[in-house]
Amino acid sequence: MSPRSALVNEELRRRSKERLLHAAVELVGEHGYEATTLGDIADRAGSARGLVSYYFPGKRQLLQSAVHRLMHRTLEEALEREPHTEDGRERMARAIDAILGLARDRPVLMRQHMAGLLQAEGFLPCPEQRRLAELLRDTVARHGSDDVDADYPMLRALLMGAVYAALMPGAPMPVPVLRAELFKRYRLDWEAGVPPDTEVPGGTCEADLARFFSTGPQPDAQSK
Repeated sequence: MSPRSALVNEELRRRSKERLLHAAVELVGEHGYEATTLGDIADRAGSARGLVSYYFPGKRQLLQSAVHRLMHRTLEEALEREPHTEDGRERMARAIDAILGLARDRPVLMRQHMAGLLQAEGFLPCPEQRRLAELLRDTVARHGSDDVDADYPMLRALLMGAVYAALMPGAPMPVPVLRAELFKRYRLDWEAGVPPDTEVPGGTCEADLARFFSTGPQPDAQSK
């Protein structure tokens, strides 16, 4: 039996990592951060416990990567859904609604994510986060920013602040109120994006997140 090629090994590693990210999002969303162990995540993913440590330094790093994947894929899906648009104001509205939608529809997961960012190790850059940053920077640029380097961090801070406010235990602010304030700042029409009580196919409230975590063979891997 001949050894597996480097391409096949790379594909297997990619699929293993995708399953771990997916399992982390599901389990933390279902049971919370403290009640979820790395062993639980490995079992749900059908992976060996050692693979978790191979890909991620610890549970918090795994969760940050998993939530950043969920965020950037949710944002990407919102920006590119039909009817497709290049209008900068509509894309900004969709971006705001996508992130606020995660706070509304996945409160346990997003609350744990925000709490993790306030821990001593704080914000941990990863490929998933960089893709999220690219999408938000592009949104700011298309909205007409003259200084993306200054306006992108402000948008990121405003979105994080809105998510925090929506999820604050004991004193949450209603998402429509936060949406109205952000829309006012960016001079967006209330009817843009996804107004409250409006449903779109593939919205953040769908239970099955498998579409965000591809565990099937990639086309390039199949063709070689």
